[in-house]
Amino acid sequence: MAFGGAALKLFQTILYAIEFCCAGIILGIYSYFLATLADRDLTIHTWIKAVEGMSGAAVLYTIFAVLLTCFLGGKSLFALLAIVLDLLFCGAFIAIAVLTRDGAHSCSGFVKTPLGNGQSRAKQGFDDARGQQQYTYAVSLGSACKMNTACFAVAIAGAALFLVSALVQVALARHHKKEKRFGPSPANNYTSGRGRGGFFGRKKRANRNAALADPEVSAGAGTLATGMTHDVRPSYDTQTTAVGAGGYEHNKPLTGGYHTAPNGTYSNTATYPNAGHTATNY
Repeated sequence: MAFGGAALKLFQTILYAIEFCCAGIILGIYSYFLATLADRDLTIHTWIKAVEGMSGAAVLYTIFAVLLTCFLGGKSLFALLAIVLDLLFCGAFIAIAVLTRDGAHSCSGFVKTPLGNGQSRAKQGFDDARGQQQYTYAVSLGSACKMNTACFAVAIAGAALFLVSALVQVALARHHKKEKRFGPSPANNYTSGRGRGGFFGRKKRANRNAALADPEVSAGAGTLATGMTHDVRPSYDTQTTAVGAGGYEHNKPLTGGYHTAPNGTYSNTATYPNAGHTATNY
């Protein structure tokens, strides 16, 4: 895996970890609100249950997202699913911010909180409105307002983070697709990535591959590169060998030692001493 893919996965994992913390904060605070309201037999509004449900679902999703990003990050199917879920949870956190918008107001004087409305200093402790002892401690309305403010701020941050996570998932999917298309090969020294691109790079690789496909052509090219001037042609048979500018020697026996010129090829004995004699293997 290239460094770019590892960096993207690490960044995405950090994002999901922060989103888990955001969702966990909201879930914890509203779980306390629900427990307090239920202990005092007070009315539990539907929007409070909605905040609890969306934050709880976000906690579960981010737990699995952190684990799956490390092993399946960038895979086409999982990337598409993650993008859709990230966008959905981005909308969910926007909804949470809207439902907890009372936390954007001042927490002094008259306040509105999930535990009720009233003066910020009003406090029940372990007693309900009728003075009866309860099991769950109730904070003052001012403290409940501050807790709701924290949920409002975290919801805005979570919405932004989930949007960034969706964009990172797109980048991961593209990176994985590129790595799959341009995997390890001779073109990139057997490392992941696209390697050298461009028209001239492709032309050089094509010429080199064509030469490597015919070993005799590549061998001839290597001989010419050393400065030798004799002609070379492709051989159609392993027993037919090029011997220089004077011509070709055919049907040379495949034996050890050296071989004299063939009989009857030339008549000038001064130039070719072996003319008229039988070829001999040594």
